[in-house]
Amino acid sequence: MDYKLVLLLALAAVALAKPQESFPPASYNFEYNVQDAESGNNFGHNEAREGDNTQGSYRVLLPDGKELVVSYTVDGDGGFIAAATLDGVPLHEA
Repeated sequence: MDYKLVLLLALAAVALAKPQESFPPASYNFEYNVQDAESGNNFGHNEAREGDNTQGSYRVLLPDGKELVVSYTVDGDGGFIAAATLDGVPLHEA
């Protein structure tokens, strides 16, 4: 039974001695747009991130012809903050 304890302690020592992996801060940028006159689809999304700061927006053409745009930011642990507009008129800001 003592060999199990020794083995467990040896494995724990190896696991603790292994250096932790560290990753560089996130950094990306993307965008897409869809405009198809035949089907009426017209929407898009863009987002950029540098470390803990993210900014982006998405838009969609609604069936009544109005365009809904939602812009957002995320600043670290500050949470998701969004503002929506419909044809340029603010709907809601958080």
